[in-house]
Amino acid sequence: MELESIIIAILTLTSGIGVFLVACQMMSDHLESAGSRRLKQMFAKTGNSKWMGVGIGLASTAIIQSSSAVTVMVVGFVNVGVMNLAQAATIIYGSNIGTTVTAQLVALGMSGNSSISTTLLFMALAGIGAFVSLFSKTEKGKQIGGILTGFGILFVGLDMMSAAMKGFATQPEVRTVIATFQNPLLLVAIGAILTAIIQSSSVMTSIAITMLVTGLINLEQGIYLTMGSNIGSCVSAILAGMASGTNAKRAALLHLLFNVMGVSVFLVLALLLHLFSGGSASFGTLLGRLFPSAPQLQLAMFHSFFNVSTTLIALPLTNFLVNTVKRIIPEQVVVAPRPRLKYLDPTMLSTPAVAIRQLKAETENMAEMAMDNFHRAIHIITTFDYSEIEKFRKIENDLNFLNKELLGYSVKLSSNNLSAFDQRYLSSVIRTTSDLERVGDYAENIVEYADSLKEQESAFSKEAVEEVLKMEQLVDLLYHEVRDAYHKMDKEALKRAEDIEEKIDRFTEQMEQSHIRRLTEGTCSPAVGAEYLSLAQNSERVADHLINVAHTIQQLPINSERK
Repeated sequence: MELESIIIAILTLTSGIGVFLVACQMMSDHLESAGSRRLKQMFAKTGNSKWMGVGIGLASTAIIQSSSAVTVMVVGFVNVGVMNLAQAATIIYGSNIGTTVTAQLVALGMSGNSSISTTLLFMALAGIGAFVSLFSKTEKGKQIGGILTGFGILFVGLDMMSAAMKGFATQPEVRTVIATFQNPLLLVAIGAILTAIIQSSSVMTSIAITMLVTGLINLEQGIYLTMGSNIGSCVSAILAGMASGTNAKRAALLHLLFNVMGVSVFLVLALLLHLFSGGSASFGTLLGRLFPSAPQLQLAMFHSFFNVSTTLIALPLTNFLVNTVKRIIPEQVVVAPRPRLKYLDPTMLSTPAVAIRQLKAETENMAEMAMDNFHRAIHIITTFDYSEIEKFRKIENDLNFLNKELLGYSVKLSSNNLSAFDQRYLSSVIRTTSDLERVGDYAENIVEYADSLKEQESAFSKEAVEEVLKMEQLVDLLYHEVRDAYHKMDKEALKRAEDIEEKIDRFTEQMEQSHIRRLTEGTCSPAVGAEYLSLAQNSERVADHLINVAHTIQQLPINSERK
């Protein structure tokens, strides 16, 4: 083979792989954006049912066309405690099945022997999708156009890879070298290594199908390369787990054990089939009889059969696998707990639609923490009970931490392809977390007023304490309406919150008038009165910041999508 031809074939193959990878990413981004609501609903339903977990993993992978993204996201969920290892395992099983969709589409695209092949028809979708995106006036239309474009470009890349491999296949020297790779273990290792480099088992399987159709490899070689690709697909989860906590590492190891177990079972089955048939039967011969004259379909069907079978084998062994990874990676003793995100993990950035849902949960948790500290502050100033002061200080530090972390996370998340709803929601988060952090600051101010009263050996009168507790009740009522408005995108709850906020404004004026009356009657000293007035004003400002949080829903297209 001439040097020039070799260089051309290698460059064409490299270009084809690059185009294929870009197309997969384009499809993944637009599919995720279009299906973000469904994706969020699915993960919200994660329960203890093993079949439910498999279904969620399968469907989510089919939606975003990336098992690596789903498994990395699962590692993130386990890391923050949103799901346990058993739930994560079943979703990983399902994602392995979901990833076979790409291979089936590639096999379908390479079917047909007419001059107008299926591949050519699918390639044409790139142009059709581009026109749809260009002329569409709606976000939904642009998403559909992006999906069609990505789908079409995928087959453009596939066609380039096929052309390069046909060039290699015509060269006896190349065929001779590739024919020497017959050892199943070696082929599995090659498949795993190449998948780890490419970071996509779907792409590796598609390349194997292309090599098979062009005659560069035989079906047996393609089968073992495909099996190896399942092991190589674990690399993304392993890398994500290494940078995370103990449970994340366990989830990544569980993913690896599951795939290694599946490959091991099929290697043993292949050996037994070979021994008992006297070398006349193999997975390849069986598939050849079932799907004659269709090598692309033979390999795609093996890929699906392999992943479904390994899932059926692993499901009853889930608890065993979970206990095994727990023994391999024991629980680490945390000496000094540090502030951390409860629902978010950096790995979730790979799936923005789910990250948005988790960001909202984290924001709502921050609101709960801020209100808890407000109640602690009121309890301290009305009773001088400092038993929870350490917890108060820890929560205040956590609120400051959350404000900075959620800001940084939102900035990173904003660089992704998001739906119009998610984009607008994300822009509101920065203001919301700032408002919630200020609620914590005002609670801290109230504790300082309590410290001042304690130093003066003074206290509020019984009447003043009753008014403070009445203010606390009003703020608490406001918070619950704000929480409903924010969580459910409920404008009726927002209206009720606005009514309560007006009552708080009026009650603040009443507190000021009562303070003046007590000063006049001599039942309250000016020093104590100053702390009382500051408390009233701080409580009113807490209400102002809470109503700001509720008002963020007015910026969102509520009718187009409900969270």
